Amino acid sequence: MSITPDTIIYWQFGPFAISATLVFTWVVMALLVGSSWLVTRKLSSATSVSRGQLLMEIVLQGIRGQIREVVEIDPDRYLPFIGTLFLFIVVSNVLVVVPGFQPPTGSLSTTTALALCVLVAVPAFGIASNGLLRYLKSYLEPTAIMLPLNIMSEITRTISLSIRLFGNMMSGTMIAAMALAIAPLFFPVIMNALGLLIGVIQAYIFSILALVYIASATRAHEEKLAGATNKKGEPSHV
Repeated sequence: MSITPDTIIYWQFGPFAISATLVFTWVVMALLVGSSWLVTRKLSSATSVSRGQLLMEIVLQGIRGQIREVVEIDPDRYLPFIGTLFLFIVVSNVLVVVPGFQPPTGSLSTTTALALCVLVAVPAFGIASNGLLRYLKSYLEPTAIMLPLNIMSEITRTISLSIRLFGNMMSGTMIAAMALAIAPLFFPVIMNALGLLIGVIQAYIFSILALVYIASATRAHEEKLAGATNKKGEPSHV
């Protein structure tokens, strides 16, 4: 049993190689795109909808609810990015029960790429909400002395995101291999069930942490907008 799909090479020509990480990453993306197309091509607003649309609405409402609990404002702005992160990771982790499937999240290169997406998304959302100068000024708060520490914080939390997801997936693979060697007829069933639960939890943790980082970059602007809305919309009390 391979600890990481990077070690499984299907084709190589000189420095160019097609590993299991690359193949199964595209498999997961194809499944997500294909299932989305199948479900959304016949959307209906009637009281009776297809099972696929019902499942999609349940998943989306669940993700929107979790985003709303973190940002406490309309979650639709963050839904495409956070929802895509969660669905990609959870599908990659859950499909590990399929024989022969190698989860891309078991590769450090994949988890690093996902963390880099978060690293880019944080300033992107922050600049979109606060403007470039105001966002850059946040690195100088509370004093200019904090600039190197604030920059280091951005880098270290990105590293921690990638290593956390990779480490949990790799450790799960190693434990499953050890259990299979000890009791090949009993432990695999338990480990598969436990692996599914851990996979979903890891997808949730990664997405929530990414959302927290993004929300921290936009919090000041969002609170200002919420305060302005309340001043205009709420009646005064005597």
